[in-house]
This record gives sequence, C-alpha cells and structure tokens, in this order.
Amino acid sequence: MYGLIGQLRTTEAGRSEVVAALLEGARDMPGNVAYLVAEDAEDPAAVWVTEVWESEAAHRASLDLPSVRAAIARARPHLTGMGMRVVTRPVASLDA
Repeated sequence: MYGLIGQLRTTEAGRSEVVAALLEGARDMPGNVAYLVAEDAEDPAAVWVTEVWESEAAHRASLDLPSVRAAIARARPHLTGMGMRVVTRPVASLDA
C-alpha cells in the first residue's frame, strides 16, 4: 500500500470550494482505498488530504483521470501553495 498526507494552503474565502472540488474529483479512482479531506481546525486557510492507495502507480495514474484534472483546475484559483507532504506506508485500517 501507498499513502500520502498533504496540506493545501488556500485563501480563507476559497477553502470550502477547494474541499468541494477535491471531494467531487475523488469519485471512482481505480486503486484508491481511502480519501479523506479535512479542514484544519486551527488554520482557516488550510486543508489536509489523507490518501491510501493500492500502490504508488495507482496514485500516479489517478492524476491523469479527467475527473481529477477537472478538480485540480476548479481548486487552483483558490490555492495559495502547498504545505507539508508526507509519504506513508499504511499497514492497517480499523473501520469506525
């Protein structure tokens, strides 16, 4: 498995648009195990994305999907930069 946790920096006014774009673009991504979008509780200009993929190749392939490309284009005007990014190796999941 392959995992990513990343922070996106947004305009304060555009954060909800970025969240909506990410969630819309994340539907039906082959090889995706989990995709979680979260607003930072302390920073109104930050969004965190946690992803779990079957493989790194599946993640790379997702970036060519029309839905993902459209989501990136929709979010881009509201982004001000990238924050921290961490690659992880998921080992287990507990369903809530």
